[in-house]
Amino acid sequence: MSAGLEFDPGFAPYILAFRGTVEYLYMDINRFKNLSQRKMKFRQYYKKFLELFNNNLGFYVGCLMWAGYIKTQPEQDILNNNCLGGEYNEEENISDVDFMIKFLELLPKDMKYFLGMDYEINPDDIKILEMYKEFLTINKGFVNSKKNTDILLPAGMKTDGAENFKDKIDEVLKTEDLSKLLEYKDLICQI
Repeated sequence: MSAGLEFDPGFAPYILAFRGTVEYLYMDINRFKNLSQRKMKFRQYYKKFLELFNNNLGFYVGCLMWAGYIKTQPEQDILNNNCLGGEYNEEENISDVDFMIKFLELLPKDMKYFLGMDYEINPDDIKILEMYKEFLTINKGFVNSKKNTDILLPAGMKTDGAENFKDKIDEVLKTEDLSKLLEYKDLICQI
């Protein structure tokens, strides 16, 4: 048996705080009473919202790819799993994913209201969010995940070529832009 597999292949430095940042930016927008000022603020922030969303969605794709990859490896310990031994709370575990789903559902309305623009939700984004939510749930927040063989994959996840996912993840990590992992979403989802 080799030394083990990292729980995080290197995503941590590039994860952006989606929920906290979105809540803060909306708070900033809503502090204005005047609608034209709120519209101006939203116009200023909406690209940031989308950038944050795509970064987190890319992170979720990367996590699923990493899980697919480590399942192709011989049984090994998972190293540096900071969830191990913790207490599982399903609502807490999936709250960030639920927040992203809700954000995505409300975004077309906000885009229309503040910018007069139509925004269509990409159904692939919802599929990825639902798959990642299932991934978190079936693994119970990874509180009992000691070995790579303990990791469960969502029912609809594709794993063809998963032994090559590590190379793709490593390439994206060099760019420091997790949204680039979205280019590989078709490798894990039936899209």
